[in-house]
Amino acid sequence: MKKPDKRISDRVAPRQQRNWDWRAAANFIAGGAGGGLLLAVSLAGAGADATRIGFVLALALIGGGLTCVWFEIGRPWRALNVYRHVATSWMTREAVVALVLFAVGGLALLTLQQSLITLAGLLGLAFLYSQARILAANKGIPTWRQPRSIPLMVATGLAEGEGFLACVMAFSSGTGSVSALTVLAGLIVLRAIAWKMYLAGLAADGAPEGALKVLGDFDSRFIVVGHVLPALAIGAALGGMPGRAGLVFAAGLMVVAAGWMLKYTLVRRAAFTQGLALLHLPVRGGGPAGPAATPGWKAIAGA
Repeated sequence: MKKPDKRISDRVAPRQQRNWDWRAAANFIAGGAGGGLLLAVSLAGAGADATRIGFVLALALIGGGLTCVWFEIGRPWRALNVYRHVATSWMTREAVVALVLFAVGGLALLTLQQSLITLAGLLGLAFLYSQARILAANKGIPTWRQPRSIPLMVATGLAEGEGFLACVMAFSSGTGSVSALTVLAGLIVLRAIAWKMYLAGLAADGAPEGALKVLGDFDSRFIVVGHVLPALAIGAALGGMPGRAGLVFAAGLMVVAAGWMLKYTLVRRAAFTQGLALLHLPVRGGGPAGPAATPGWKAIAGA
């Protein structure tokens, strides 16, 4: 009896996706942070200078992310077709929200009217949520379609926005308000919880081994850089340690950097395809077929 050809399973195992490159990742990286920053500024009640700097930075981030996606398209002017599917596509909804967001955000930047600032913040949240749903709608990538990826993407966008606001306030006023630092601390805790729940969801549902390895290797760095160290810096700043502005700036910067590393890891490094499940392992020539196999997938305990 001939042994099953193991090379067949190698060909159908999950592989790292190549359709979305760094430009697609940049849209999630910059756009999510920009949407979170708009909301953070709208709720902070910061001074005029901090509000203007925050809005300029947020709109630049969102515009930069969308520009990266535009250059990713082989024929960029076909991007206008994205507006044809508002009823079914979260990518279309993201694009529609972006148009209104830039109009309202621009007016808010010029006038500093609180009603426009608040509306721009809500549109920033809508843009962030649309991006989270875009990722989850890609059912062919197990690490994206996991339902807990949605709260994770929203949580990191909100944390990054508050982190950018902390940097802006440290730069513009030399300090960060107690309320803003408290909110930042709460958001990094929320993001850590969302991250651990996401990993638990992947472990329960099953995922390609390559994706689980990437995320497992990333876990400790993400928690330390994006959560433990910023929490220590925030505690030191609230405790009155000298160099408060530098501590606030460092805390915000680490929260943002960790969030950007997370999104790059999800979109590029941990994005393995589904692969194929084999009901029977085929053999070449005569003889019985081999057992069922799901090449490249981690077995689920109790399955």
